[in-house]
Amino acid sequence: MADLSDKARSILAFAAYHSLTSGEVVREVVLDDGKGHKADHEGVEELSSAGLIEAEGARGRLTDAGNELLGRVLDAIRQA
Repeated sequence: MADLSDKARSILAFAAYHSLTSGEVVREVVLDDGKGHKADHEGVEELSSAGLIEAEGARGRLTDAGNELLGRVLDAIRQA
């Protein structure tokens, strides 16, 4: 994850937050809630280019590689 920008990391952090608060595995993230909260476009493009997310309109689905990275993010948070 060291080669990702903070804009891309923020999307993974959002997914991690939802996973931690819900106790469920997060496989999709809302990229635009229609109420002014949007994921950073550059971050979405970066994650897409890296093969970590598949953006479809207002939602993004984590790929297998994205889910693996999210798992590592959650592990790091839990060990902090």
